[in-house]
Amino acid sequence: MKDIFHRLRSGELVHLHDPEFYRVDEVVNRTLALSPSLNNSTSTDKIREKLGEIFGHPLDKSTTVFVPFHTNFGQSIKIGKHVFINHACSFLDMGGITIEDHVLIGPRVNLVTENHPLLPSERRGMLCQRILIKQNAWIGAGATILPGVTIGENSIVAAGAVVSRDVPANTVVGGVPAKMLKQIEFNDLNNNR
Repeated sequence: MKDIFHRLRSGELVHLHDPEFYRVDEVVNRTLALSPSLNNSTSTDKIREKLGEIFGHPLDKSTTVFVPFHTNFGQSIKIGKHVFINHACSFLDMGGITIEDHVLIGPRVNLVTENHPLLPSERRGMLCQRILIKQNAWIGAGATILPGVTIGENSIVAAGAVVSRDVPANTVVGGVPAKMLKQIEFNDLNNNR
């Protein structure tokens, strides 16, 4: 049998009574114990240090994260270089979250990789799918990105949007559920530099 973390990241249904679920609980409890010191940090250097402890690997010094920052797991988050994450974001990452270089994430953004089955008899199980945010994307304030979504390179998710489907590169989406609002023209990109 594959390890429980591999099963979670590969989208298999994992029940709370799974014999390995205690390993998930151990990581969650460790993250909960580290979170108060993270969210009481008073410098970006200290925040990076504390997030490195939670994630299990260091963050690049070019990346800035503002607190409070919330995660239930933390060890399945990968953040690139020159990333900015604003206040009060929540990352539920058991399915895996990858944020590539030069991404901007507004305040109160939710990245949710975890879901539950529709059938009431299985609902206490976990279904996870990764989230990928490609380079130069901008996620607006209060947006929610749901399991399995990829945000394409240079794309923008408008404030308050709920994204349940992949967003192509160079696209602006908004609304609930998010829909395409505009294609970003390369002339627009060059005029904003």
